[in-house]
Amino acid sequence: MNGRSGYGSDRGWVWSVFLGVGVLLAGACGGGGPASSEASSEPLDPYSEAAQYTVPPEWTFAAQLGSPVVESSGGMVATDARLATDVGVQVLDEGGNAIDAAVATAFALAVVYPAAGNIGGGGFVVLRLASGEVAALDFREKAPMAASRNMYLDEEGELTRDSIIGHRAVGVPGSVAGLWEAHRRYGSMSWQQVMEPAIRLAEEGFIADASFARSAGSRKFERFDASRRLFWPDGEPLEEGDTWSNPELAAVLRRISERGPEGFYEGETAELIIAEMGRGGGLITHEDLRAYEAKWRDPVVFDYRGYEVVSMPPPSSGGLTLALIANIIEGYDLRQLGWHSPVAIHTVTEAMRRAFADRNHWLGDPDFVDNPGDMFLSEEYAGQLRASIRPDSVTPSDKIQPDSGSDGSESMHTTHFSIVDAAGNAVALTTTLNHGNGSGVTVTGAGFLLNNEMDDFASKPGSPNAFGLVQGEANAIEPGKRMLSAMTPTIVVYENEAILVTGASGGPTIITGVFQIMTNVLDYGFDIGTAVRLPRFHQQHLPDVLRYEADGLSAQLIAELKGIGHEMMAARFRIATGASLLRVGGGWTGTHDPRALGKARGQE
Repeated sequence: MNGRSGYGSDRGWVWSVFLGVGVLLAGACGGGGPASSEASSEPLDPYSEAAQYTVPPEWTFAAQLGSPVVESSGGMVATDARLATDVGVQVLDEGGNAIDAAVATAFALAVVYPAAGNIGGGGFVVLRLASGEVAALDFREKAPMAASRNMYLDEEGELTRDSIIGHRAVGVPGSVAGLWEAHRRYGSMSWQQVMEPAIRLAEEGFIADASFARSAGSRKFERFDASRRLFWPDGEPLEEGDTWSNPELAAVLRRISERGPEGFYEGETAELIIAEMGRGGGLITHEDLRAYEAKWRDPVVFDYRGYEVVSMPPPSSGGLTLALIANIIEGYDLRQLGWHSPVAIHTVTEAMRRAFADRNHWLGDPDFVDNPGDMFLSEEYAGQLRASIRPDSVTPSDKIQPDSGSDGSESMHTTHFSIVDAAGNAVALTTTLNHGNGSGVTVTGAGFLLNNEMDDFASKPGSPNAFGLVQGEANAIEPGKRMLSAMTPTIVVYENEAILVTGASGGPTIITGVFQIMTNVLDYGFDIGTAVRLPRFHQQHLPDVLRYEADGLSAQLIAELKGIGHEMMAARFRIATGASLLRVGGGWTGTHDPRALGKARGQE
């Protein structure tokens, strides 16, 4: 795919001007919206003064969220948890590479951010080495072999809550196998060295911050004895400022340090997991644990305006859906349309709607279904979808169907982090328990929470899951299958260097959030702090609503979007949370997302 767009200098078009020239522009792009000039095909250099796009003064959202940008000429780490960031930088300072730091950071998150960081869940890694090698590692959870297609339906065929809370919601965890495999192939320090910081945090304890205290107060824990004992040690939820340690988790981590994956999937830890399954009717067996393997996949690689974008393939839907949105939007000059102009929001929303329709129908575990990756990456197919976008009105989601003509994921407590080292190696890693605190079940005697990833399957194809996603047969439950994910760890490359390392948490909003961070940098030239903190919006085909961050759109803009047919809805939560890094000159800038209590820190 070739970058095709140039950039104008105007703030944007009002609707009357846009509609007045729509006929002429439609001919240029082969559809209902404007195309960019073929004569101006050079990518925007995000470092130039000319690239810096000014946020209109009425957008107070950006000022409300503090997002300090840090700079470093060496390596850098940005996470959703301050102590985990410190661990990553410590490993870099001790001579580790970005992969060593990522593994250490992930295990630290399992201690200090247990609502999302985990050894009881799974995730994905996208990495790019300074040599130019790219790789994608899948350590997504799997359905137990005893799982069945209709296991979450009652006698009347209606969905129960068993996929959301409790022991039957748990998929076979993949995090330990994935982190081991990433380190085995690319790490430079010893396994024991990268494990030690997390063990020390669990043994010695740390002071709970507001985020930790808030998640520790989850009412889920009332149902599960081990969870209450762990997070409510005195019979009441932990409070900010309390010191908290987890010696049972420290013992588990010590076994993993000494024996690698066998210290988790076999032996004492495995026995504790199986015993916990027996307490609540869970399905995971010893054979499920022993059989789990992380898998290297070919990353999704596509071009956006002259930049190379590297992202995660199925069973993540993130990379392919991101590519399809980007390919549709590449036919428009977003910079000329104007950041968050009504035309720009409408156009991007319509691209999201179409990409999610295909995502929800077609995608699933590649070991079980044939994912049409070539279609998602096709410029010709993107052009067909672009041609169906009307500049002056919404296309209702029930009018948008995949080619087959049928049918219409992780929560805010997924967590993403971005890491680079001084040599230029880059890692984007996203991991999750699904909902905040996962299933709510703590493994008795082991001190860690288990996921509720089984809800990410289409438990009843054609019916919405907990995130409102309506998904198809490709993501139906099957024994040993990996559930579809929205996680989108992503690295952008320019002139043979990684320049943007990003990703997000936030269920389906991960994909749209990552696209908006990416386009804020590549289309508008925003610095990384601005690109991450600016307000976001989201459309996922069904339900047919345009969600927006409650204080992120002006009343006038909402009214204009409603006027052409968008059903507007203020999101209950922030839309995606994405700690990100951006190369500037010979060094890096980075920021945590102020929607979370994280931190970015560089080597001094």
